[in-house]
Amino acid sequence: MSNNKLKSNKMKITVITLTVIAVLLVTAVSFAVLMPFIKYIETPENFRLWVNDNGFYSIIIYVLTVILQIVAAVIPGEPFEIAAGYAFGSLNGTLLCLLAESIGSIIVLLLVRKFGLRLVKSIFSEEKINSVKFIKNKQSQMILFALIFILPGTPKDLLCYLGGLTDINMTALILICTLGRFPSIITSVLAGNMAGTQRYLAAIIVFAVTAIISVAGIIIYGKLNKNK
Repeated sequence: MSNNKLKSNKMKITVITLTVIAVLLVTAVSFAVLMPFIKYIETPENFRLWVNDNGFYSIIIYVLTVILQIVAAVIPGEPFEIAAGYAFGSLNGTLLCLLAESIGSIIVLLLVRKFGLRLVKSIFSEEKINSVKFIKNKQSQMILFALIFILPGTPKDLLCYLGGLTDINMTALILICTLGRFPSIITSVLAGNMAGTQRYLAAIIVFAVTAIISVAGIIIYGKLNKNK
């Protein structure tokens, strides 16, 4: 009986190890392929020209890059959203961002539900993980998580990973981690589109309002963490 249990544990360790290696390899290859594209994001005008030159191919690469950004959780997401508005327009940019970030969020949640805290610790420091205290509130976990996630300015990639560690129903988690990104997406995409169409004053106003809301979100986030 003990031998069977030992074999089972060895099998689990082997499967987990191979899966982690596969994920790391895919991530490394993705970075190698997509990093040249990410450079276009840094210069919106060049990005727009690249989109115009590459048509549907540019959409596929953009979506894959944003998915990678969500899963890797080391690249800020706002420049991609602003670039989407600049190059694809308000409607198409919003839809592309929502699609890509939704897929990325679902991948993250499935990975965390599969590999648990070990995976999260491989990406985020223990200090960051422990800083999100409100998730430990079992009674109002889902309400607090949804409220925090929808606020602009909160660390959504970290929250998405930690959400997978909670007892929240998977369907509810997916809805929160996808639709909850919409307010942040729409403001960034609109600002990018306004800058791209030379409506600079409108873009500045959107950025300013977003900044104010983000600061308010960060303050609320800090207070909820403090009070758990």
